[in-house]
Amino acid sequence: MNAATETVAYERTLAIDASPETVWEFLVDPEKAKRWMGIDMELDPQSGGIYRCEVIPGHTARGEFVTVDKPRRLVFTWGWDGAETVRPGSSTVEIDLTPEDGGTALRFVHTLPDAESAASHKQGWDHYLPRLELAAAGGDPGADPWVTDAPSM
Repeated sequence: MNAATETVAYERTLAIDASPETVWEFLVDPEKAKRWMGIDMELDPQSGGIYRCEVIPGHTARGEFVTVDKPRRLVFTWGWDGAETVRPGSSTVEIDLTPEDGGTALRFVHTLPDAESAASHKQGWDHYLPRLELAAAGGDPGADPWVTDAPSM
């Protein structure tokens, strides 16, 4: 089984009404990042630095920053604590920010080990990326229903 040939990428492009510098901060500043995704964050945006996001209660993504080219390109590894398929650091998220029409074109690519993982993560990113778009543009995405409606542990 050659994992390199079996990977599947989820890709999405957003147009955000904010500068790349502003969008960048919503990707690397833990307090700003929590406005659109997660309930707890630890981010050390330097090569080899930690990426940790408790997305919803009991579900924590971990990885490390690989490429940090402010404010153009951010690459980090990603995976879930306790997961069998997408273990911490086993997938890669790539984000490219390009100035466009007074705002930012954000290209997002998450490369995952298989189609099932990609489909699952597509659902999550389709929920969170519009929240990033709104927050970075100065709006309020509001409370995350995936957190507020989560069953108590």
